[in-house]
This record gives sequence, C-alpha cells and structure tokens, in this order.
Amino acid sequence: MRHSLLTDRKLQALEREALTRHFSGSDAPDVQLSAAITYALDSVDASGLQTHPLDVAEILRQLNVDRQTLIATLLIPAVFAKRLTHEQMAQQFGDVVARLTDNVSELVRRRFEAPTDRPEQAERLRRMLLAMVDDVRAVLIKFAFRLQNLRIAAKRNEPEARLLAQETLEVIAPLANRLGIATLKWEMEDLSLRILDPEAYRAIANKLDANRTVREQYVQNFTRELETCLKAEQVGARVFGRPKHIYSIWKKMQKKHVELEELTDLRATRVIVDAVSTCYTVLGIVHNHWQHLPREFDDYIANPKDNGYQSLHTAVIGSEGKVVEVQIRTREMDEFAELGVAAHWRYKEGGREDLALARAINSLRQLLDSDGDDQALLEEFQSEMLHQRVFVLTPRGEVLDLPAGATPLDFAYTVHTEVGHRCRGAKIDGRIVPLTYRLRSGQRVEILTTRQGGPSRDWLNPGMGYLQTTRARNKVRTWFRQQNQDEHLANGRSLLDRECQRLGVSQVDHDDLATRLGYRRSEDMLIALGAGDLTTSQVAQKLQVDAATPIPVLRTRRRTIHDGTPAGGGDIHIRGVGGLLTTLANCCRPVPGDEIIGFITRGKGVSVHRRDCVNILRLPEEKRSRLITVTWGEEPPTQAVDLLLEAQDRPGLLRDVSNVFANANVNLLAVQTRTDPVDRTVRMELSAEVESLSQLSGLFDRIQSLQNVYTIRRHSSAGSGGR
Repeated sequence: MRHSLLTDRKLQALEREALTRHFSGSDAPDVQLSAAITYALDSVDASGLQTHPLDVAEILRQLNVDRQTLIATLLIPAVFAKRLTHEQMAQQFGDVVARLTDNVSELVRRRFEAPTDRPEQAERLRRMLLAMVDDVRAVLIKFAFRLQNLRIAAKRNEPEARLLAQETLEVIAPLANRLGIATLKWEMEDLSLRILDPEAYRAIANKLDANRTVREQYVQNFTRELETCLKAEQVGARVFGRPKHIYSIWKKMQKKHVELEELTDLRATRVIVDAVSTCYTVLGIVHNHWQHLPREFDDYIANPKDNGYQSLHTAVIGSEGKVVEVQIRTREMDEFAELGVAAHWRYKEGGREDLALARAINSLRQLLDSDGDDQALLEEFQSEMLHQRVFVLTPRGEVLDLPAGATPLDFAYTVHTEVGHRCRGAKIDGRIVPLTYRLRSGQRVEILTTRQGGPSRDWLNPGMGYLQTTRARNKVRTWFRQQNQDEHLANGRSLLDRECQRLGVSQVDHDDLATRLGYRRSEDMLIALGAGDLTTSQVAQKLQVDAATPIPVLRTRRRTIHDGTPAGGGDIHIRGVGGLLTTLANCCRPVPGDEIIGFITRGKGVSVHRRDCVNILRLPEEKRSRLITVTWGEEPPTQAVDLLLEAQDRPGLLRDVSNVFANANVNLLAVQTRTDPVDRTVRMELSAEVESLSQLSGLFDRIQSLQNVYTIRRHSSAGSGGR
C-alpha cells in the first residue's frame, strides 16, 4: 500500500494567496487564514518541528475540519518559535483559536510511551491525552501531526521511528478508533507495521499485489451483479469495492493463525443509500440472492459501537464459493465512519448539527469502551468524567491517575506509602513547586525525599491544603497512630474523663460505650479519641449513665403509654401507667439523652430525675417502691440545664460567651456572674435550653476555645426534687 510522500511539494509551491484559497475552499478573502499561513511559512524553520504545517493542515482539510482547526494547526510553528503569545493569538484570531492552539502545543510537545508489558498503562495514557485538553479538536490535530511524522519515519531507518510506531499502536491508534476517525487510524496502523515489522508488511503487500487483479475483478463482477439486483427492486444506491488494510489483515492472521490465502474477508463491498429503512431493504435483497453466513452478521445501526459507528455488516457466498463481505449504510453513517469527530465541526454557521454527532462528542471524555486489559480500571473510570481526574507521569514515564485537585503529596502516597512519609519537596516538569501545588494532567512529577523522618501534623489540616485524597490522609493518620499509641491512649482517657465531668456524667461503662461507637475494645475507642479519629461530640451522642446502686422499678405490664404534657414542654413515656402529670426535677434538671427515672410523688404526679441524681441515689429504701421507668419521647424537648463557667476576667468576655450561644442556636435563659476582686477570676453560672448531650458537648467545645476561659461544665444543685 502506498502512502504520501514526505511533503506535498505542489502544495508548498503555491503562492500564499493560492494557499488561502486552497484551504478556505473559496475565492473570498480570508484575512485570518492568510495570516496563519504567513506565520506557518515564516516560522517553520525556527520551530524545530520535523513536520511541515502545510502537510498537517492538508491532512485535516481532507477530513473536512472547520477553519478554526486549520488556523490553530498553522499557528503551531509560530508558538514553538516563540513568535506568538497567547494574548497576541487571542487578539488576532480569537479566544477559541488561542485556547485550541495552547492545547495542541501541549500535546505535540509530549510523548506518550507505554510499557508493552503494562496494558493498563496504555489505557491510562489514552485517558490522560483526552484529559489534558478542553477541546477535542486538539486531539484531532495531534493525530494529524503523528500521521505526518509516521510518513516521514517510514522513509528513514532511525531508532526513534520504532518508538514512535510502538506508541502509535498502543496509545494513539486505539484512541483514534474510539473517536471514530477510521481514515487516520488505518494509515497510522499500516505505517506503524511497516516500521516495526517491514518483512511482514512487504510480504502481505506483495501477496496482495500478486493476486490484486483477480481479486479486484471478482469484486467488480459481484458489485455489478449487486447493482443489477438493486435496480430491479428500484433501490437507488452507490456500490463500490472496499480495500482491506494491511495492518488489519496482519492482525487477523496473527489472531487466527492462518495464511493470507485462508482469510475470507479480503473481498469486500460497500453499499451507500439515502435512508436507514433502505439499509434493511438492501440487506433483504442481498440475503435473497446469495446464501449468507449467520455468524458474520452484525447490526451496528440498531446497536451502534461506542465510538458512534453505524452500519450493517453481512457476509455471503458468491460465485466459485468465495465469501464476500457487504457493508450497508447511509451517506451520513459513511461520513461519520470515515471522519469521526472531524465531521462534528464541518457544519458552517447556521447549519444544522446532527444530534447523534453531538452525543458522540459528549461521550468521548467517558471512554466507555476499552480493550478489557484492566477490568478494575475500566469499572473505576466508567462512572467518572475525565475532567474529575488528573493523569500525571512518574519520572519513568508511568501514568498515575488522581482526583482533580490532587497535590504532589497525594501523588507521593499513591506511588508508595514510604515515599509519602519521607516526602519533603517536589518538582513538576523539572521545576520545584510547593507541596500544596495542584497537579494538572500531563505533568511529570518527581518527589524529593529524605532518608528518615515522617509526615507532619499540618498535612492533616484541611485548611492548609496539603492532602486532597482520603487514602493519603488515612495513611498519615495511621503513621501517627502507630508512632504514638500509648500517648493516644492516655490522651483519649483524659478527653473522655473531661467530657464526662463537664457533661455531669458520673459513671460510664467503657466497654459498652466502645460497642455503641463501633469499636471492639475500649482501648481502641480511647486510642481513636486521642488520635482525633473520634470526636468528643460523637462520644457525647452515645454516652450512657449507670447508677452506682441498682434501682428497682415498679413491676407493671410491659406496655408503653404516653401521658400528658410535662412541665417544660417535652414528651415523657411512662411504662405501665398513664394519665399522670410529669415534671422535670429541679435538683438535677435532666435533658434529653440523659438516662432518667421517675418518682411518684404525693399529689404532684411523676417527678423525672437523672438516674445518677444524688437525691435518687440517697433515696430511703422504703421509698424505692415509688420509682418507675420513664423514657424520653421520639422528639426530645428543649430543656433547661445549669452550667458553670470559670475564666479570667477580660473586657468582652460576657459578650463572646453570649455570641457562642446565639451562633449555636441555643437559648440562654439566665446569667449570673461573680468576679473575684483580687485575682480577677470569674465564676459564671448560666442557664440554657438544650436539646441533647451532643448539642451540649458542641457548645462546651466552642466556649472552651474562647480566650481566658478555663473550664465549663454542667452544674447541679442538691434540692429535694419534689418528694
């Protein structure tokens, strides 16, 4: 098979005005296109590019691309020669062309080599290539540059040519297939095979040439016979023979372990019609006149390929028992099959855009199909858009994928846990950057490490921006947890004791609390609390109070009755009896979340106490028969609670405390303040309405963080409790 020469010398011999008419397809003046051609011709020698921009532009013109794509292609030499800045391009050619040219420049500069023994790396490289651009036309221009490079490399015997061809087969051509650009894909594959295995290429080419006349004559006879059948049925269609490409022949020979003569699809015909319904009419005519092979039938019209390809494929047995492949499609399907995404931009202003093409473009960034080399990788990416990931290179050229916003530290922990722990700096494309730098797709990342050391606690601070991935943060937490377990255990025990003290909870079953929080052992819970994996607010939600002495309850039937409204506006459920007035005891002032017990008073209904209330614990034995089980209702009431705050006096202290209550949406009922005139210490007794222990715990945390505040805790008096 013959390919283009190194350069189109006829094209480059044209005057600039003639070139403008050639690329615009019109005699009308095009100032921007003319200026782009001037930049291309004047900058090509200084750009360092091996390919001539006119050759690349000609490849794209034959794909019917839009003028913006052609202009961006022609401006690449000027960008590489540093004769045009982004601002100058935007001013002269528009923002769209400037962005597109920037995208293309980034892609053309970079190589995308994939290790042959790591198929998943080729997949990641293809994803990275798309993720690096915000306009898929840049990828199309990259393909045109690659094709022209291959045309040049095929004429030379250079070591770099093999790397170029290998990269094309592993990364570029499969992506061109997904974008539906068959014209470029087939030629890139043939040229790559010609470079990598010239003997196999020549052997197939020579055999095809040897029997070309006989094969082409057979296809012509079949084509005339098919045209006659279609005319007899009054079906208008264009029928022609379809050439088979050398690489696809070689690949099928390798897959089936057969010789060229044993392949059955070297004879192929294509039928182009006007409407989809006519495609199926032609299929019926073909099957009525020739015996078809059921296993060789594919309906890609009803079930298009993921790259948008549509056509009917069938194989029939012609004269002399030879198999002929027949493809049937509409004009639009044929154009899309040959041009793929390039067809999306060929519509001029005011033209109608095919919705199917728009859907195909929208699906490009998802790459829903793959070669199946790494199923886990595919499943991970099938649910994510590419712009939600960044694809970056290691110094050895391997690709790692990370969530958007990832930093060099996230990259380091993805490479290896120890690399992350010992990371002290990073280089991006050879330039030192801070560890909070946000990575972009296509960048090459090098991590600078120290021999010893570990992570910094600052890395866990979300506000400082060192780590964005949960995986990396968990590794840092694990390191600190392993290094300081004894310290975390002591800190956790101290934090729990402090929380119980300030919430007024006397005795806690640590094992039960650990179970309620999802830990197998109380030590694990305390270590998590000390390490910061568990918060005091979470502990406050699960705290249970156990009375020092077992409290007998009134033996009743096991049913729950909701009584009247208690003082304070909350709901109390009393087991076994109903219709009783309930009041919350002033001595301990229970709040929802506290373990509570009821005491049947004489003439005042049921007085509700905390189970660890001093008056309940000291209740005489003869009165314990009047205790009854009560529980909070499903919607806990807001209840008053007494608090005691100790601090060093300062201007604005009371105002700051009041603001904390207001910001927490907690109603402050009363405040009584006493200041020691000698040491200026403040004792502040407060009364507030809270909903639960967890809300109270959060309130304590906010107040404790105020300047000059020593402690704040729950405060109880020792009244009679209404007995």
